[in-house]
Amino acid sequence: MKRSAAAVLILGIIVALAGLTFTLQGLGMLGPTGGLMYNNPVWVTQGSVVFIVGLIFIVAGLALNRQRRTTPPT
Repeated sequence: MKRSAAAVLILGIIVALAGLTFTLQGLGMLGPTGGLMYNNPVWVTQGSVVFIVGLIFIVAGLALNRQRRTTPPT
């Protein structure tokens, strides 16, 4: 796996996990009950957006990796 593809993939995983964490906190399923994000619908929306952005990075990283494999060396 090329370094750029790996970097994009790792970044996507981190961003997706952060988005999932924000969403679960906003839903009141994760975190301390007295926290600012806990059971707050704003964080459900924002966390979902961050999660989708992370998924886009993951797909891009996988696509970059696939592109490098199928391209014949020159």
